[in-house]
Amino acid sequence: MGKKYKLLGFNSQNNTANVLILSTGKVLKINIKELEKSEIVDDLDNHEIKSLYRKLYSSFPNATSVYEIEERNEKSWVVYSSLALLLTIFYTFSNIAAAKPVYIEYLDIIVTPGTFIYPFSFLVIDLLSEFYGFKLARKAIFMSLFSNLVIVSLLSLSTSLPAIPGWELNDQYNTLVNHILSAILASSLSFLVSELVNSYILCRLKDMTNSRFLALRIFFSTFVASIIDSFVFCFIAFYGKLPLNQIIVMMMVQMLIKIFFALFNVFPAYGSRYLFNRWVIKAVN
Repeated sequence: MGKKYKLLGFNSQNNTANVLILSTGKVLKINIKELEKSEIVDDLDNHEIKSLYRKLYSSFPNATSVYEIEERNEKSWVVYSSLALLLTIFYTFSNIAAAKPVYIEYLDIIVTPGTFIYPFSFLVIDLLSEFYGFKLARKAIFMSLFSNLVIVSLLSLSTSLPAIPGWELNDQYNTLVNHILSAILASSLSFLVSELVNSYILCRLKDMTNSRFLALRIFFSTFVASIIDSFVFCFIAFYGKLPLNQIIVMMMVQMLIKIFFALFNVFPAYGSRYLFNRWVIKAVN
């Protein structure tokens, strides 16, 4: 992938940096502390990074770099590991629980238990992207996908193991696992694409808004990811198995539920950012 940014120089009056966005030719003015914590740094070459840190330490002698936070601050990695684990839990649960259809009589709709849990994965990705950038959020997505595939593969292997004589649940167990396996392609592809899009959009909006308007970034990124996730999953999992009108209805129901969660996720996102800045960032300054 080509280089996206070029560091042009610094403004001594207000401690900002001029960063050229190569794809558009637009010059972004950003505070050097915020630049050092952003994913833009990942795209700079060694000379530009050295220039940034010389400017950073000359202007803020007591500043702590993002590399020191990531390498020396245990709290930062505990938070990252916890969020990555939550992502794996939400995704794996949604896959396994998808074997049970849930009928909501009041709304006359059929959903799965994961419909109400899986949207929290968007919040987790938003937090990972906000705190650690697209690069580390992407790694968490890949780790969660890999963990789920390993678990499902082990469940599949378990169906070939001989059961004890007289165990009445053997056929039901095998049927359940095979049912889970039947949707693994759709769920894996929808998870991978939607979560990467979610993280990418949030990080791009963060750059464009100079880390402002968290509520707008959270909602818009989750809104787009929800549409992609519902569309990819429903059509891959059910195309040819259900009438097209039923697939569309199912897709719309999932979208509406996930969009509702997109609105709800704004509130815990603000609380989480406050706690992260207080317990992790300030702990190393």
